[in-house]
Amino acid sequence: MSKDQNIAALQENGGVKGLSDLLKSDLEKGINGSDDDILKRRVTFGTNTYPKKKGRSFWMFLWDAWQDLTLIILIIAAVVSLALGIKTEGLQEGWYDGGSIAFAVFLVIIVTATSDYRQSLQFQNLNSEKQNIQLEVIRGGRATKISIFDVVVGDVVPLKIGDQVPADGVIITAHSLAIDESSMTGESKIIHKDHKSPFLMSGCKVADGVGVMLVTGVGINTEWGLLMASISEDTGEETPLQVRLNGVATFIGIIGLTVAGVVLVVLLGRYFSGNTKDLNGNVEFVAGQTSISSALDDVVKIFTIAVTIVVVAVPEGLPLAVTLTLAYSMRKMMADKALVRRLSACETMGCATTICSDKTGTLTLNQMAVVEACIGRKKLNSPDDSSKLNSEVLSLIKEGIAQNTTGTVFVPKDGGETEISGSPTEKAILSWAVKLGMDFDLIRSHSIVLHVFPFNSEKKRGGVLLKQNVDSTVHIHWKGAAEIVLGKCSQYLDSNGSLLSIEEEKDFFKAAIEDMAARSLRCVAIAYRSYELDRVPSNEEDLAQWSLPEDELVLLAIVGIKDPCRPGVKDAVTTCTAAGVKVRMVTGDNLQTAKAIALECGILASHIDAVEPVIIEGKTFRALSENEREQVAKQITVMGRSSPNDKLLLVQALRKGGEVVAVTGDGTNDAPALHEADIGLSMGISGTEVAKESSDIIILDDNFASVVKVVRWGRSVSANIQKFIQFQLTVNVAALAINVVAAVSSGDVPLNAVQLLWLNLIMDTLGALALATEPPTDHLMHRPPVGRREPLITNNMWRNLLVQAVYQIAVLLVLNFGGESILRGNSAVETMQLKNTLIFNAFVLCQIFNEFNARKPDQMNVFTGVTKNRLFVGIVGLTLILQVIIIEFLGKFTGTVRLDWKLWLVSFIIGLVSWPLAVLGKFIPVPKTPLSRTFKRMLMRFKRSRAPATQ
Repeated sequence: MSKDQNIAALQENGGVKGLSDLLKSDLEKGINGSDDDILKRRVTFGTNTYPKKKGRSFWMFLWDAWQDLTLIILIIAAVVSLALGIKTEGLQEGWYDGGSIAFAVFLVIIVTATSDYRQSLQFQNLNSEKQNIQLEVIRGGRATKISIFDVVVGDVVPLKIGDQVPADGVIITAHSLAIDESSMTGESKIIHKDHKSPFLMSGCKVADGVGVMLVTGVGINTEWGLLMASISEDTGEETPLQVRLNGVATFIGIIGLTVAGVVLVVLLGRYFSGNTKDLNGNVEFVAGQTSISSALDDVVKIFTIAVTIVVVAVPEGLPLAVTLTLAYSMRKMMADKALVRRLSACETMGCATTICSDKTGTLTLNQMAVVEACIGRKKLNSPDDSSKLNSEVLSLIKEGIAQNTTGTVFVPKDGGETEISGSPTEKAILSWAVKLGMDFDLIRSHSIVLHVFPFNSEKKRGGVLLKQNVDSTVHIHWKGAAEIVLGKCSQYLDSNGSLLSIEEEKDFFKAAIEDMAARSLRCVAIAYRSYELDRVPSNEEDLAQWSLPEDELVLLAIVGIKDPCRPGVKDAVTTCTAAGVKVRMVTGDNLQTAKAIALECGILASHIDAVEPVIIEGKTFRALSENEREQVAKQITVMGRSSPNDKLLLVQALRKGGEVVAVTGDGTNDAPALHEADIGLSMGISGTEVAKESSDIIILDDNFASVVKVVRWGRSVSANIQKFIQFQLTVNVAALAINVVAAVSSGDVPLNAVQLLWLNLIMDTLGALALATEPPTDHLMHRPPVGRREPLITNNMWRNLLVQAVYQIAVLLVLNFGGESILRGNSAVETMQLKNTLIFNAFVLCQIFNEFNARKPDQMNVFTGVTKNRLFVGIVGLTLILQVIIIEFLGKFTGTVRLDWKLWLVSFIIGLVSWPLAVLGKFIPVPKTPLSRTFKRMLMRFKRSRAPATQ
């Protein structure tokens, strides 16, 4: 019935009422909600879940890891070296070189695959969190919040603008209900739903109106479930930073390949020309004497060194570092109440220069209560004191509140506490009416709702048309922004029930609204009018198109709702200001209320600042030309009485002015602004599903302080990547320079294939893990935002990098060429072992100290907060332990190095010296203009000077 949308079949089963009886559900109270009942429904009709496609297994990541071309070449070289070694030296000693290379390659593959697999699991968990939508259902007559996965057949689900239809179902009641079915049909056409078109499809969005549905199909028994089961969540999204780093990695890889080619040619030339000698000083290749097998073995070793240089030179750790830091940041941001929907938002948030924030629920607590009421010319001393009010006035107020609402009031039969549900504003007004003595269910049973105009954030009011059951009189009730509803009123009822003209009293009511607003109260007006039944369209189609009359209204009451400012918001705004991020408030409330809250939150410094255009109304901004809007937008701090379109225009104007804009929003109409902004932040509690779908990050607690935490994490992503780039390039430059100089001058390289592979492991995986998981610090929020197009390698980084690289190259070349005279062993072989050990150890320990230096590229004390990052300390400790093991392994099986604790002490001192050197290097002044831009300008000038003169 649901899949075919067969209305005839629905009618045969007694319509929606007959269907609910068959499903043992009540159209008003829903299912009873007991555990046994829910379990039986799940067994009978299935759960509202669908089988997900399995993620990639560890073996697939392992397969991908060894697909790297350079690693494949190394594996081939290892196999050839193994075969030749066993052939020439026998099985016992011949496997050392080839086996060591193979083991090192295997280790690199395992570590890379494990790291990628863990991040994949991390992203899968976050994706499943995104799909866990919370919604309201009616069970046992009570509004209950549950997960979308817990919806069962027979559930009664209220729907409002912005909701996602949680399952297949049929309409029980609908008022101006319009559904966006584009997610299912592919057509962007909005479908109006009523009793002639009652079927709803899971996964669609409510575009307008309100309604209540009966669930008839869940999970895999719906078209949405079948669709979701057939697709898998794509976690292969590349962020802009990853794309940029891939370009950097490719460029460095080309340089590495060129260097490796030069080293290969030089080593082969020296070898075949007889200039390469072994440990004992004997020439390795003598034409006509050296066997083909020995020559081939030596050529394979030379080729392996060249390939290993490529492995070290290609910084595959750069994209890995981005993945690591994004995964780490996303997990930590979840703990800070921020769910990332799009990876790129993490890094973009670090560039944000302005935040356009909502007021209600974001800067305020969204825990509203009516604290002041004005009925007629009378202000109630206590807003819930009804003793001095006329019964007719009180009856109309209660009727208007009970019927013109999307909230509900549930009174437990056992005499428990009354439960009120709905939006915070609805809950506040309903709570006030309950204190005035409103019997919600009784009042609703006395009249029939003929037509509803749902609250609209554009018009900022909502209305309802009622017909009384007793005498068929018709009332139209309106509720909304006080000054807007007041403008539609021609009369008012005073507290005694007398009907009076409002013209003479409009100034009084305006003054009352301004007084409430100045004390940061949200002002809501309640009004009504009588209407003739014969003027109401009797045809359902005509009624759906009919505009609810909103003129000549009678004012019943103006209420002031207090929504306290969130604790900690003022500090969060101060933090943003110090970080160079301007906070702007964009709200639907009037200017007085907005101004009062902005002053309380610290968005406005003083009353002196509260002048146009710093504080502006939406309609004033809207009326400006495009160029004027761009100029004025930069000055705006508070925008009141703004419509969603005004927010969109502000975002567009700010972006054209070069700002990186973050926007918070919760309503369906906020979707365009959230989508247009550089970073859209939707509210997890008050936000609609449409708003969440259009956003990049969901703020789970609707708190502005959480938005500031997102900025910190965004800046941390960029900072951590830069730390790793500095560390990685220092190692690359030093390793390449040492091997090239040594190869050209002596025909040998101080760092062999296995050692270089071990360095590659330290750099790419362990280094990325240590530096990419540095937590954000307060220091990040004491500097201006980094532009999205700023160079990845800053001038400070170039300085730090070159200071360290020059030191490492100088020390290691001295050891390489003068090591034998400094370290004298009992034999030439032992001397060579000592020299190789010192070079290898010193280089590794330099990188370990370099990790500390890279932690704080622009701070003197590089050890600040190091103990708080246990992962960093653990990785440094693990690297040292593994270094001892690798020395012992190489010494035992290859004989190229030896474990000597005196050499360890010397290596430690060499590494330690790099730390004060890094501190001293930071005193070297650097130009403010990025070197990359300076180089581009010089290149452009050179091209212009070389260009032929034209007539």
